[in-house]
Amino acid sequence: MTMVLLFLAALLGITLTAHLLSAAMTAWRESRPPKPVPDDLPFIALMRPVCGVDPFDAETLGSSFELDYPDYEVIFCAPSEHDPACALVRRLIEENPHVRARLLTGLDAVSGNPKLNNLHKGLSATDAEWLAMADSNLLLPRDYLKRLVAEWRPGTGLVSAPPVAERPGNLWGAVEAAFLNTNQARWQVAADMIGLGFAQGKSLFWRRDILMAGGGFAALGRNMAEDVASTKLVRRQGLKVRLTRHLFAQPIGRRAARTVWDRQLRWSKVRRDGFVMIFAAEIAQGPFLPFLAALALAALGAMPWIALPLLVALWYGAEVLLARIAGWPASARDIAGFAIRDAMLPALWLMTWFGRDFTWRGNDMTHRDVARRDTPVTE
Repeated sequence: MTMVLLFLAALLGITLTAHLLSAAMTAWRESRPPKPVPDDLPFIALMRPVCGVDPFDAETLGSSFELDYPDYEVIFCAPSEHDPACALVRRLIEENPHVRARLLTGLDAVSGNPKLNNLHKGLSATDAEWLAMADSNLLLPRDYLKRLVAEWRPGTGLVSAPPVAERPGNLWGAVEAAFLNTNQARWQVAADMIGLGFAQGKSLFWRRDILMAGGGFAALGRNMAEDVASTKLVRRQGLKVRLTRHLFAQPIGRRAARTVWDRQLRWSKVRRDGFVMIFAAEIAQGPFLPFLAALALAALGAMPWIALPLLVALWYGAEVLLARIAGWPASARDIAGFAIRDAMLPALWLMTWFGRDFTWRGNDMTHRDVARRDTPVTE
C-alpha cells in the first residue's frame, strides 16, 4: 500500500509541477519586451500558400502588405489558376502596388505533401536567401519579419512559432483556442526555453542554404507534416529550431465540434508519426492523470477530499492567469473551453494509437507513402 501511495503522490506532484512551471515560464516570456532588431536586415521572400477562401482570408492575406520591413517580396502560391483564392489575391495585389507581390499557380510534385507541392514553385521563383513561409490563416503583425530576424543567432537552423488563437466565435471556437493557446503553445514555448524547440508549420523562417543542405522541399515531405520534417532536418545539421519570443495570431471564428475533433486528431497523428516517444508521454500533460491520482489518494484516506476542488482551482487558475498575462481569450466561455478540451485529450490520445492516416483538404495522407519516400533526396 505504501508503494501505491508513493506512486500516486509522485504522479500528482510531477504532473502538477510541470503544469505550473510551464505556465509560469510561458507567462514570463510573454510579458517580456520584444527582442531588439539588428540594423542589417536581409531581403526576405514571404511565401504564402493559398487554397480556397476562408472567412478571415482577406484580413490575414492582406496583412502581408502592411509589414514594417524595408526590403521584402510576397509570393502567393495557389494550386490552380482556377482556385477561388486567386481572385482575392489578385485584388489585394492590385490594391497594394507599393509592395512587390505576385501570384504563382500550379503544383510541383516534389513530395506527398500538397502544401509543399504548392509552395515549391515559390522557392524556385525567388533568389532570396531568406525565406519566410506563413500559412494563409495567420494574421501577420507589422513587425512579423523583424521578429523572425531578431530571433536568428549562431546555432539557429530555423525560426518558427506556433499560432495563438484569437476571436473565437462560439463555444467550439473557444475549445479550438484552448487547444492552441494554453495547451499546445504553452508546451512548445516551455520546450523552446529549455533548448528543445520544435517547428510549427504555421510559420517557418529559413535560410536557403540550410534548407537546401538538408534536402530542400523533398526532404520536408519525409514525414506526414512539414513541421516534423523541418525539426528533424535542422537537428541533423547540429542546429536548433527557435521560437519567436512572442507568437502570432490566428483568427478562429465559429467552429463545429466535429471540425475541432477532426483537426486535433489529425495533428495528434502527425505528432505520433514524427516523435512517437514524446507523443506517448502526452497523456500526462493534461489533468486526466493528476486528477485521477488525487481522487485515488482521497479515496485511500491519504488526502482530504477538500483538496480535490482546490486542485481543480489551482490547475485552471494557472491557465487563466497565463491567458490573461499573454492577452489570450480568457472569458467564462473560454474557461469552459479549457475543461472541454481536457475531457477530449485522453480520447484523442487513445484514438491516435488506432490509426495513423488521415485526409487533409481532400488529400489522403498515409504513413506508408511517407515511409516509401524516406530516402536521401536532393533538389
